Amino acid sequence: MERRVGSPARYRFDDRFLFIIVPLFLLDAVLGGWAFHYRHFHPTGILVYVCAALQSMPIIAFIVVLGLYLAEETDEFMRALWVQSLLWGTGATLAVTTFCGAMEKYGQATHMGGGMIPFVFYIAMIASLAVNTWRNR
Repeated sequence: MERRVGSPARYRFDDRFLFIIVPLFLLDAVLGGWAFHYRHFHPTGILVYVCAALQSMPIIAFIVVLGLYLAEETDEFMRALWVQSLLWGTGATLAVTTFCGAMEKYGQATHMGGGMIPFVFYIAMIASLAVNTWRNR
């Protein structure tokens, strides 16, 4: 009998998450740190667009992978949990950014960088998914 070494993930979504999303998030963290120091050199031309595109890839890839997962998910209950979590994440992100914008407008807070917005979304979405899963166990 031949033994195969398979993927450590059990499902296609897990494969996509492990092999696409996680490396892109690591790339985002590296590029975010690099961009923090790089902006002091005042990049110009096409290099600005390339850096911005590279740094936005993990967020776009996350949305695409989740959309593909929702399109192929056959369990309606799991699909509903993910959609609810996405809606809660979007709503929480809108609420936090609106509040921070108002605080900035009235001079009570500094500008929240655009790089923090995806993390607000991810944290809110994952917390919502955990609460919805726990509530419906």
